[in-house]
Parts: sequence; structure tokens; C-alpha cells
Amino acid sequence: MADIKADELGTRVARDPSMMTGGVPTKEWMDTEAVFKPGNYCYQGKPEVVDYLRKELPPGVFGPAHEWDIESDDWNLPDNWKEIIVNGLKERLDKFRSLKIFMDCCVRCGACADKCHFFLGTGDPKNMPVMRAELMRSVYRHEFTKAGKILGRMAGARPMTFKVLKEWFMYYYQCTECRRCSVFCPYGIDTAEITMMGRELLHLVAVNINWVLEPVYNSSRTGNHMGLQPHTLKENVEYLCEDIEEITGVKITPSWNRKGAEILFITPSADFFAEPGIYTCMGYLLLFEHLGLDYTFSTYASEGGNFGSFTNNEMMKKLNGKMYAEAERLGVKWILGGECGHMWRVVHQYMSTMTGPADFLEAPKSPITGTVFENAAATKMVHISEFTADLIHHGKLKLDKSRNDHRIVTFHDSCNPARAMGLLEEPRYILDHIVNKHYEMPENTIREKTFCCGSGTGLNTGEIMELRMRAGLPRANAVQYVHDKYDVNTMACVCAIDRATLSALMGYWVPDVEVCGISEMVGNALIMDGEKEVRETGLRFEALAGSEGDADV
Repeated sequence: MADIKADELGTRVARDPSMMTGGVPTKEWMDTEAVFKPGNYCYQGKPEVVDYLRKELPPGVFGPAHEWDIESDDWNLPDNWKEIIVNGLKERLDKFRSLKIFMDCCVRCGACADKCHFFLGTGDPKNMPVMRAELMRSVYRHEFTKAGKILGRMAGARPMTFKVLKEWFMYYYQCTECRRCSVFCPYGIDTAEITMMGRELLHLVAVNINWVLEPVYNSSRTGNHMGLQPHTLKENVEYLCEDIEEITGVKITPSWNRKGAEILFITPSADFFAEPGIYTCMGYLLLFEHLGLDYTFSTYASEGGNFGSFTNNEMMKKLNGKMYAEAERLGVKWILGGECGHMWRVVHQYMSTMTGPADFLEAPKSPITGTVFENAAATKMVHISEFTADLIHHGKLKLDKSRNDHRIVTFHDSCNPARAMGLLEEPRYILDHIVNKHYEMPENTIREKTFCCGSGTGLNTGEIMELRMRAGLPRANAVQYVHDKYDVNTMACVCAIDRATLSALMGYWVPDVEVCGISEMVGNALIMDGEKEVRETGLRFEALAGSEGDADV
């Protein structure tokens, strides 16, 4: 990004003319064109990636791959691209009743306007959720309503044009599908669903971004976003086990692709490879060793995350299905899942209708506590935080809170686990048992009302760094509040994208605050059988403030 210091960008957000600072647009919104310039858009999808994915999915899901320049006025579109878009919209209106309702029921009350972190950070009126939906709704009115056909612009209708297509590309990739706006909408309109449909329609003419498509491409080829080969995955985890042994004295040897294991564990591939996710993975490994859990990793279903949810429904279904195909191949009883946001949104909101109930698996039952997770009756998948909270509730973990005394913690409710699956209490229950100091951010920024990291849905790419920092400012402000009031130095979360994007966000806005996964701190607090008599460092090799504290059992 441009070298804009945090205080300068903060001043610009607060003072530059915008809808958030009292500025009034000089043109009607339909007359204001999207202008692309370096730094305000994501790079386009690579033709070879588009071509590969096009062959992997049913005909018509992806348009023909082509070279195009976002900043030009010719995107090298097929001659009938308008017809393709309009027919695609009709198909989705017929298929998804919710989309039709969302197109018709908005009264433009504005309750959602100031709830979007992109609008708060940019002040751009087209980043108001109501206006982002209007970009599609205006075409819907023109093509599919009598009022729109007769009254045209007076009824808020407009035809599909290249100018409209450019708007769709800009603003449907300035939405992280976090669904915060839907919490405040009196009609329950889910702008995230509209964004998802907008992106699907753009894919029909091969207008897309590479930071979404390349992870999907990698997952389709190798099973994970990183494109890691099986031997690389295994070696990376072996390196983590070596670090664990150096820190704790405990040797861990996880199993891979083992048929007949009771549990298949699936987590985001970033946990195997990238900081700070690797420390979360070390926490998983310690927990499973502590329990003597009968589990296996898979080098084939080596990705819990699902960038298909940022692409189109067909790709989301394909990537979701591989987890269940591998569970069936290995003959496990149920699936335990790691800390990931979009993984769990797909599982909880879409899996049953996309892939169908996984009847070849058993209802998840903890082999340690005997708890049957009734909430997973259809999916047969349990979140690691649910699993861990249940263990703590039944007194099955030996924990030493003082090992985390170097951390003063606040908890970030990741959008998808919080709003999509209702995972609100379990992470907090765990925190209460693994740290001594835990403080909440302001009430209107947590739980169902949580602010997004500002970089989800494939927007965590370097070419839009200033945009990301603007979008993440509302979350950063809440962290700054607890940092100033309580000396918070750690923000915990249960999402791999958050661990990556919030690290950059905190480094920019609140550099004294680190980001970590809940399971990392669980691993840090666990008292392992056969461990060193004195633990001097945590999983990041940082000095522990009080490793000899009393254990909470």
C-alpha cells in the first residue's frame, strides 16, 4: 500500500469529505461511475486458473477465460455478455426464493447504512448495504418488474450496461459478506447473499479476482488453499511437533490418512503453514495428545476453509463435499473441525442442502465425556471450541492459567462462527479457564453485532491494503478502547482468516496487540503428562510470566 501512516489515514477517514463526514454527493448515484486506480481494486483472475476451474464445474458456471485490464474501458467481454448476465439473474431469481424477496422487500429505511465497516471506513455511499443491493436491484427492476419497464429511472430501474458491470465488480468486492447489516435490517435482508449472487453473475462472464480463485484452484487440485502436497503437509506438522517437544519435552506423533480412526480432524491449511495459525495447530496437537484422542489428519481433505463460498454455489458444494468423501473413505465415526470462519458457515448453513445429511457417519459423541453433540445431528461435524468447552465443563483437562499471564486478552467474535452458527459462549467459557485477564470490547462491537476484520471473503490481498485498513478501522477502534482501558495486549479469535488479517490490522492501528487462536492458549495452559518440570516458554517461544501457578483441573 502507499506509505500512509496510521494517524494520517485515521485523520483522512474522520475529516475527508464523505457521506460519513457530512459531505453530499454532487451527482445522483446512477450517474456516478466506478473509477479504478491502483490500490482500490483486487487483481483479476488469471486466465489459466479460470480455464482450469471452468473445466471442473458444470457448463456455464464460469465464462470463457480471457485477458483483460481492469483499468481499461474494454474488458474483452463476449458479445452477448449482457444477455448472459440477465439470464443468469433470472435463473437465480427462479432458484432462490430469498433473492427474489430481497429484491422486492427493501423500503430503503437506511437502518443498515452505518453498520457496514466498509461504509464507515470509506464514506462511499455505494458501500452502504442498501445501496450495494440497489446496484443489482436496479437491474432487476428494469428487467423483471412492470413498474421498472414502464417508468424506468423514476422507479429506480436501469438497464445492464458496462458502467453497471464495473460497479458490480468494485462493490461486490468491497463486501466481506459478514452479515452485520442483516442483524439490523428490520426485514432481515441478507446483503451477503446478494453479494454472493453478484459475484456468481460476474463469474458467468469471467470477471473475477485472483485472490479468491487461486485458493479455489489449489483446493481443487491438491485439497488445500496453499497448494501444499501431501508430503509437505506432513513435514510441516512434524516441524511443529519438534517445536512442541523442545518447549514441553513431550513427543507427539500424529497419524495421517489412517483408516478406522474414530475422528477425522480437518482444519484450515494456514494452520499447517502460516503464522500465527501454526501456533493454533500446536494447540490442537497438544490437546489431542493430552486426551489420547483416536484421530487422524488427512492429506487429501487438508483444508477446512471453503473459498467456494466466495465464488459460486457449485464450487462451494464441490469443496464441501471433499471433506465428507474423505470421512467415508477413511471410515471414521465423525468429523472434528478446527478454527475457521467460512468453513463453519458453509457447514452450518449450506451443507445439508448441498451435500445432504452425512448419514454414513454417526452422531458426534465425545469419547472423553460421553456428550452427544445434538446440534451436529445432520452435519456430523463439531467445532473445536464446542469440543474443548465440553471437556473443560466435565473437568477433563489439567490447566494452568498462569502460563498465559503474559497475555491480557479480548475476544473477537469472528463473523461466520458468531452470526452464522451462534458460537458465542463456548470461546468465552474456554477463555475463563485458560487466562486470568479477559476483557470484552464495547457491547455494540461484539457477539451478533461484531465488527468484521475488514478483509474476509478473499479480500485479504496486498494490492488493496489501504482499503483493508479503512474497512478494519471500526474493529481496530474497539480494540484500541480495551487496550487503553485494560492494557489488553492480545486479541483471541476462532478464524484462520481473522488470525491473518487482524495481525496486519493490529500491526497498523494498534501495534501493541497480538492476535492468536483460542486453541493456542489452550495448548499453552495444558499440563501435559511427562512434560518438563519447568516450562520456561510458551508456544511462540515467548517467556512465560508464571509457569508455576496453581493448576485449575
